[in-house]
Amino acid sequence: MAVNQLPSERDALAQYLRGLTALLDQDTGWYAVFRQRDPEGVRECLEGVEVPPWDVVEALLHDLAAARGAGIAAREEPRARRLHTSAAAAYDRRPGGREALAERVELMRQELIRSTLRAEELVRRRTAEPAGPAAARLDHELEWTRDDQARATARLAELRSRLTSLTTVPPPRPGESDSAPGEGWFGPGRERESGEPAPRAPRPADPHPADPRAPRPDLPHPRPFGPPPEPGPTAPAEAAPAEAASGRAHRRGLLRGARFAGAAHSGDTPDTATGGGPLPQPQAPAPPPRGARHGTAAAETAVPAAEAPAGPGHAADTAREVVRTLSRLRTAERGGEAHAVLCEAAVLPAAWLPVLAGELHRAGLDADWTTLLWEAASQPLPRVAAIAGALAAEGRESDGERLLRQGVARPVEEIARAALELADQGRLPEAHALLTACVQLHPAAEAARIAADAPQRLVPLLLKAARAQSRSHEHRLVHALRVAGHLAT
Repeated sequence: MAVNQLPSERDALAQYLRGLTALLDQDTGWYAVFRQRDPEGVRECLEGVEVPPWDVVEALLHDLAAARGAGIAAREEPRARRLHTSAAAAYDRRPGGREALAERVELMRQELIRSTLRAEELVRRRTAEPAGPAAARLDHELEWTRDDQARATARLAELRSRLTSLTTVPPPRPGESDSAPGEGWFGPGRERESGEPAPRAPRPADPHPADPRAPRPDLPHPRPFGPPPEPGPTAPAEAAPAEAASGRAHRRGLLRGARFAGAAHSGDTPDTATGGGPLPQPQAPAPPPRGARHGTAAAETAVPAAEAPAGPGHAADTAREVVRTLSRLRTAERGGEAHAVLCEAAVLPAAWLPVLAGELHRAGLDADWTTLLWEAASQPLPRVAAIAGALAAEGRESDGERLLRQGVARPVEEIARAALELADQGRLPEAHALLTACVQLHPAAEAARIAADAPQRLVPLLLKAARAQSRSHEHRLVHALRVAGHLAT
């Protein structure tokens, strides 16, 4: 076994993947996409050097469904998931594993921000582009960028689960293996029953994605295995165990790869997360961040729009305290703790956040404001709409629009529930803003699905939102609603 190869305890997944890919066509489907975008990463995962993210394994199972039938792929998925969970857990238990995961968290967070900003730019360009070849190219580029977003989001949640497991699941006793020979198509073994499965990534809509050899925009995608465009930070020099464990892979920069995507932060230092005591708390604290990045479903009930902050003086005091804490942590290069502060600040009352935005800008911490907006975007949609409304009311319309575009990157069923809830509460301007962002970000056919459960109420709101964007948005949505049977011809 090569010095870099995973121990036999974690080789079961690699054996499984070799058997799986042997049944697939190397020139079609998602397997072809992965091989083209990062052939070295594919090779290392098949050899047991690295563990791929779950969404890559799931995409390969979609290729299997196309090649051998959906029934076979469905039977294999639970086994593949258990093998993946076991292999990832064993990989993370290496000396220095926690530090490596934390590093990958920050790198993928940056990748997610990059892909989202790119998607926003493409949406703006596409809105202004009339139908034609240029518009088709923008649509194609936007489709791939959204795939990058979806994968990065799922991988952040996956790594959060892995970090949590490191603190809750004890390592196996010496001599105890995670897998043993057993039956199955690809030589699976006895899978461990402990450990939480990785969150499910959005399934590829088409088992046969666009031909990877076809011309695609010259866009630095977050590759399924390989490194992102910009080099990431390396582990601290004092982290000798991590360096020894990762060996050649670390020196080559494999920790920068999108396959190491993770979640927001490890959460293993709750007592020192803020680097200087807890933030001042509002009288009626809001719920913690939720959503895909945090590995939890959105709340079924909304945060009330009429939060009751203690007053503008308290908001300003809190904002200044946040900025002081962040400045101290940034100066000390304690980025993980600074991110924890931003997560905590993201759940302050909506009316306080414009004040905090101003303080961050004056302190030269605009990048932290961007991160805070990302954290806020993962919260329940009615609260996202409330924050966007508060920002717009204070002259920060662009921030509010960005927040809404980020917030609606989730299932349309959730958007529909939020829009109805806002309407029921008499918050029609917020419902309109939410649906406007949805119509802008989602394709017309997907936006039309929002009306499925309550067409009489939601169709008028959707049409008004599309009309506010442009005539072409309205025409495309009208057609999609008619095709879906929600609008008479």
